[in-house]
Amino acid sequence: MYFKGQKFFVAGMSVSGESSARFLLERGADVYVYDDVVTDKISSVIAELAAIGAHTVTRQTLEEAINTCDILVLSPGIPIDNALPVTFKRQGKLIIGEEELAAMFLRAAAVAVTGTNGKTTTVSMLNEIFLAAGYKSVACGNNGNPLIREVENLSFSDYAVIEISSFQLETLTSLRPHVAVITNITEDHLDRHYNMENYVFLKSKLLRNLRESEYAVLNYDDPTVRAFAAGTRAKVVYFSMQSHVDGAYFENGGIYYKGEKYFDLNDLTLGGVHNVYNALACVAVAGAMGVDKAAASRAICAFKGVKHRIELVREVNGVKYVDDSKGTNSDATLKAVQAMNSPTVLLLGGKDKGEDYVRLFEGLKSSPVVHAVIYGENRLKMLNAAIKAEFVSFSLCSEFKTAVAVAQFTAKPGQTVLLSPASSSFDSFLNYEERGDAFREIVGKINEE
Repeated sequence: MYFKGQKFFVAGMSVSGESSARFLLERGADVYVYDDVVTDKISSVIAELAAIGAHTVTRQTLEEAINTCDILVLSPGIPIDNALPVTFKRQGKLIIGEEELAAMFLRAAAVAVTGTNGKTTTVSMLNEIFLAAGYKSVACGNNGNPLIREVENLSFSDYAVIEISSFQLETLTSLRPHVAVITNITEDHLDRHYNMENYVFLKSKLLRNLRESEYAVLNYDDPTVRAFAAGTRAKVVYFSMQSHVDGAYFENGGIYYKGEKYFDLNDLTLGGVHNVYNALACVAVAGAMGVDKAAASRAICAFKGVKHRIELVREVNGVKYVDDSKGTNSDATLKAVQAMNSPTVLLLGGKDKGEDYVRLFEGLKSSPVVHAVIYGENRLKMLNAAIKAEFVSFSLCSEFKTAVAVAQFTAKPGQTVLLSPASSSFDSFLNYEERGDAFREIVGKINEE
C-alpha cells in the first residue's frame, strides 16, 4: 500500500484506532481522525495525534472528510452497518480494520485464535509456550495490544499470537495465519450480529485463507466448530476432552498429542474444565508446529491465568472474592460458576448483548450459586429470565457499587462472591478491565471484622 498518495479516515480513537493513526502518520499518510464519543481521554488522544500531523474531524466537518478520504480504518467498536462505514461503502471506498492494516505488513508467523470463550487465555498460554521454547513471540490483537504496534518489531523467524474477535473479523480479509485456532462457539454478541448464522459465519472467516500447508486447530467437542473442518483446505488438528481424536486429547488422567503423553491433568496450575480445553488447544498447536514437548508442557502447567478471568482478589472475613469480569456471556459465566468449590453469591448484569438468559438461570439452579445479585442496564431482562427459569434466590439493584455491597452482606463465611456478569460492561464502564478493577478496588476497602 502506498501511504503518501492516500487519505485515511480513522474512526474510533480506542487503542486500536490510535495505534492505526500513529502507524499511518509515521509513514507519511494523510490521516483524518474522528470519534463520535468524546471523553477527556479521547480528546487528549486526538490532540496528541493532531500535534503530529493528523486532521481532526468534527461532526460539522464529517461529511467533507468522508468525501475527501480514500480509505476508512474502522475501530472494532463500530459496527460495519453503522452509518459511517455504510456511507464509505456506497461511495465504493475501501473499509479495513486495524488488524487488516497490520496483516498487510506482518512478516512473522501468525497463530490466530478466535472463538466465543477462552481466546485470551489460549493466546497468553501459547505465547508462553513459544517463549519457553526459545522463540521471539508476542501476544497481541484483541487482548489490548494491537497487532499494528508489533508488525515492525517482528521478523520472519518470530511469532505473532493474535487474539481475534468477531468484531475484528468484520473487516479482516487478508490475514493468512500459519495456525488458526477456534476454541468454541456459543451465543454471543447477537445485539451486533443479529443472529447465530452471522456470528458463526464471521468466526469461520478465520479459516478462509488457509491452504494445504497451514493448520486449522478445532474443538472437536463443539459440533459447530467441528463442522468447519469440511470447509477448509488446511490440515485439521482436533482437540477434545471426550474423544480420542487425531490431535490433542484427554485420556487416563493425562493430556496427549497423537499418542504421546505431554503431562498429567493434575500438573496444571489452573483449574476448571474450560482451562483443560485451553490447554488442549495449546498442546494441539505445539504438536502441529513441532515445538519442543518438554518446553510446551512446562509452560502450560506453570501458567497462572490472565487478569480478570476467575482470579482470586482477596479473602476477607471468611469470604473469597473472585474477579471474572471477563465473563461477558452466559457460557463463560456458567464455566466460571462450575469452577467454584464453595457456595457462591454471583454478581450478574451490565449491558445486554442480545442473549436469552433463561439458559443461564437454568444452569445456575444446579450450580454452587446460592444467590444472584442482578444489576445494570439489563437487570429487568435478567429478572424476567430468572422468573421463567424458576430461579428464586436473587436480589435486584441498579448500580454496580451497590450490587457489590449487597453481595458482600449476603455472603456468609466459607462462601465466595463471584463477579461473572454474563454481560458486557459498556453500560457503566469503558471495558471489562475497568469493571474488574472497580470490583477489586471495592473489595480492597472491605474492613476485616
